[in-house]
Amino acid sequence: GLASLRHLATEGTPYAMLLYERFLGRPFAGHRDSVSGLIGEVMENAVEERLREAGISFRKTKRAERVEGFDQAPDFIIPDEWNPRVVIEAKITEDDGTARDKVTRIQHLAEISRRRRSQGQPGFQVVACIDGRGFGVRREDMRKLLEATQGKVFTLKTLEHLVENTALEGFRSRQ
Repeated sequence: GLASLRHLATEGTPYAMLLYERFLGRPFAGHRDSVSGLIGEVMENAVEERLREAGISFRKTKRAERVEGFDQAPDFIIPDEWNPRVVIEAKITEDDGTARDKVTRIQHLAEISRRRRSQGQPGFQVVACIDGRGFGVRREDMRKLLEATQGKVFTLKTLEHLVENTALEGFRSRQ
């Protein structure tokens, strides 16, 4: 009840209790995992809002959707999947494992763009819109992210500059 919550708030959580939580099948982790998708959508919704405000045509992909030309579909393709010029990956995470997976995914998108260029096809700019503690934990992952996107990394605080500081500016139809 409330008394035990107050005790945990003031005294902290004993290690034995954390082990017991794992023994029970991680019910708290289950809750955290169940809401992580909702938290991640905060960034996707913010990106979508910026694109709409600027009048930019885009394709927002669904979870686990297959898109030709991509092993894993990026979150946003501008202007569309038949003529990708900008791809955006968006994520908020507090977990460094999830952040690491997203960095790997972004690096792979950059490689797809390079491969397209080497085959005489137009490439696309890779943009990362990220936030959360998970991305701040591993400096090496941040270096890889900055290299893969050529510095096109935005957070919730800097998202207002997304359009004018990327190739998205060329797709703007509204000021």
